[in-house]
Amino acid sequence: MDAKIGKFFDSIGDFFTGGDQIPWCDSDIVAGCEREVAEAEKGSSDDLKSECIMRLSWALVHSRRPEDIQRGIAMLEASLGGSSSPLQMREKLYLLAVGYYRSGDFPRSRQLVDRCLEIAPDWRQALTLKKTIEEKITKDGVIGIGIAATAVGVLVGGIAAALARKG
Repeated sequence: MDAKIGKFFDSIGDFFTGGDQIPWCDSDIVAGCEREVAEAEKGSSDDLKSECIMRLSWALVHSRRPEDIQRGIAMLEASLGGSSSPLQMREKLYLLAVGYYRSGDFPRSRQLVDRCLEIAPDWRQALTLKKTIEEKITKDGVIGIGIAATAVGVLVGGIAAALARKG
């Protein structure tokens, strides 16, 4: 019973804090990936450079710092044209969707995850992200409706109070 109550309160907390299952990345991991990219630039194979850049992109879009997320989005968008395989394209689209989700652009994130699912319809990671995005959009709509209803209630209450004073 205690576990059910705990789950209930966790879900309420997640509703208001925006809890999701997408991992975060610390700045020391971002710094490590940046060092990897710098080392790979010094004469490594193109495959190794590409692999290091993908790891850095992953770290950036999973960062807690908005400027890192924007940098990751820019890197991924710049590299989209050079994707040679459907698997590479799928990975980049997914990471872009995560970046846009983290930056609050949920419609763009949903559009990218849908493109990702066109390539790999059964990819569980992308399906989970799509569900998370749709829950966030729904939650934001519910909160928006609640705010609007409260504003209307305050307005109607103010008008009623003003009319009551006049009469």
